Amino acid sequence: MNRLSIDFAPPTARRLLQQPWALAGILIGLVLCLAALLAANRLSQVRQQQAGQVALEQQRARRSAATVKAAPVIVIPAAQAAAVNRAVLQLNVPWQVLRDAIANATPDTVALLTLEPDADKHVLRITAEARTSEVMLGYVRQLDRQAILRGATLMRHEINEQDPNNPIRFQIDAMWGTP
Repeated sequence: MNRLSIDFAPPTARRLLQQPWALAGILIGLVLCLAALLAANRLSQVRQQQAGQVALEQQRARRSAATVKAAPVIVIPAAQAAAVNRAVLQLNVPWQVLRDAIANATPDTVALLTLEPDADKHVLRITAEARTSEVMLGYVRQLDRQAILRGATLMRHEINEQDPNNPIRFQIDAMWGTP
């Protein structure tokens, strides 16, 4: 006959540990805990290694910052600085815009002789010749209407008596600025 195992006793921890599936569960749990402990230990080592590398890089950066020499201070005399600034102002004269404005305003009856910019004052001195005073004054008004030129003023004029045509030579000062 087959033996029947009938047990009416309440379950206890001791009795549970005698079951084969309980022992297998405990062993699996222990193996998982050991694996987690080893992974945490490896992550801790990696973190320490990275922290050491960061500290080493910071130390190198501090050393290289300490070894970098400051650029020598060059003292430029005031006269030389002023000359350089004047040259830069002269180079920054808006020649293209000024030339276009003067070309638009200059009729065929006016001969341009010189254009002299004063970059410090933003003034353009124009020397020209015309046959009559009406053409000369009309030219001054036409220059004053240009967007980039302001305050075109007739500064002086004279009749060139050595020329057989007796042209009027005149100078105009006009300020330039942004239109």
